[in-house]
Amino acid sequence: MTISAGTTRTSASASGSPLSRALWRDWLALGLLMFPVLLVAVDNTALTFALPAIAGSLDPSGVQLLWIVDAYPLVLAGLLVSMGSLGDRIGRRKLLITGSIGFAALSAATAFAPSPEWLIAGRASLGFFGAMLMPSTLSLIRNIFPEPNRRRLAVAIWAAGFSGGAALGPIFGGWLVEQFWWGAVFLVAVPLMLPLLAFGPVFIPESKDPSPGKVDVPSIVLSLLVMVPVVYGIKDIATEGPGPAGLGSMAFGLVMAAVFVRRQLTLANPLLDMSLFRNRVFSMAIAANVLALFSFNGFILFLAQHLQLLEGMSPSSAGIAMIPALVATVVAGLVVVPLVRRVRPGFVVGTGLAFSAAGYSLVTFGNHSGGPALLLAALLILALGVGTAETISNDLILGAAPPEKSGAAAAISETGYEVGSLLGTAVLGSILTASYQHNLRLPAGLLEAAPPSAAHNAGETLAGAMEVASALPAPLADAVRDTAAAAFNSGVHITAAIGLVLMATAAVLAAVVLRKVPKAI
Repeated sequence: MTISAGTTRTSASASGSPLSRALWRDWLALGLLMFPVLLVAVDNTALTFALPAIAGSLDPSGVQLLWIVDAYPLVLAGLLVSMGSLGDRIGRRKLLITGSIGFAALSAATAFAPSPEWLIAGRASLGFFGAMLMPSTLSLIRNIFPEPNRRRLAVAIWAAGFSGGAALGPIFGGWLVEQFWWGAVFLVAVPLMLPLLAFGPVFIPESKDPSPGKVDVPSIVLSLLVMVPVVYGIKDIATEGPGPAGLGSMAFGLVMAAVFVRRQLTLANPLLDMSLFRNRVFSMAIAANVLALFSFNGFILFLAQHLQLLEGMSPSSAGIAMIPALVATVVAGLVVVPLVRRVRPGFVVGTGLAFSAAGYSLVTFGNHSGGPALLLAALLILALGVGTAETISNDLILGAAPPEKSGAAAAISETGYEVGSLLGTAVLGSILTASYQHNLRLPAGLLEAAPPSAAHNAGETLAGAMEVASALPAPLADAVRDTAAAAFNSGVHITAAIGLVLMATAAVLAAVVLRKVPKAI
């Protein structure tokens, strides 16, 4: 394995100069790795602000607009495990550089898409190359920083870049669309990738599994048949509710998962080493990652609706209002790095998840009618917990896996990010919608003052109710808004209570399962 100077750096500490030079190169390599991290994070959220401009320019159908959004995460989630394992075999830096070239080139081509079909194909292709980027960055960190304390700080910086990029995405995307055109959201990838492509081959050391074995193509196909249907099913349930398409897709994906696992257990050189999951630290850290993202994205879902539809904020103003909490995520991730020298990591992860539970408890038992302050305070507490749990759980994932399997471990961690984010939106979003529809009591005068479709639209979603109210005379409009807000808030209480129970349970499990993990030295 060509893990750059992993042991020689430690032995060089007595002489001073070689160690300082090695560390300087390490941190420079980390700085270069942050460019694709920021790009992928920004790309995940920036497109939201470009959708209206895309709709006006390319005139896509409703189905095409959904595929413009969904093509990227579907392909990305389907290929993460395969690409992580491929990086272990051919070299993680090689995979990163290949993915960066492809991502930059396709971003430039997608920016000038002349039709919805071209844009959908471009987004799907970006998902293909994007799947090469994130597992490569995290697995390279594992091998660039073999010493646990430096690795932990590097992982915290990596997570901070990911969180910061996600926070800046909507604001940056909105600014690009306003100043230029929707294609600028894609075109910005080109200058962001240039430093990595210019200096990465020089300063980022290559690493790979010394005895990788052959690539098993059927396993790659099976991994796609697992993740794509499952992710599609989750997204379909989140937008359309439980139905044959979403549930059937998820059921098919789960059957393929059983076939995939069975095949991996029989192969001498599996695509994914299932023995990683026998390590309780590894498995619990993955679960903590999934739940941290589950809680965060589920919370953002109803907070964004509350700020825009009930408080009257613009999308950009709502995004700016959330920035303090997203900054707290970054700060918490950096602060816990020295903390695990004094406190066991299991307690830190458990405490982070407990903070998430505390954020949900504020929403469960609080009064939402007094403005956004309570919900934003709850988000701040939850964000502190997510930043704490996410940083240490990622470090535990990398530390629990052998260096030659770091690509696969990083890919599993990234898949956990995707699944946790989607589940938070799908599960909590579905519960929120069902509760809203069950508790809504529209005023009797609505049917007399508006067409029959108005009552249907108002009964489906809070956004539908607010749109209906905007076309009604003042007294009736206020009544529709009030009853819709009451129904939505009742759903938020129920959703938050479920989030509270899940996070509190996860906090206890993490503290118990990870209790024997020693403190950092």
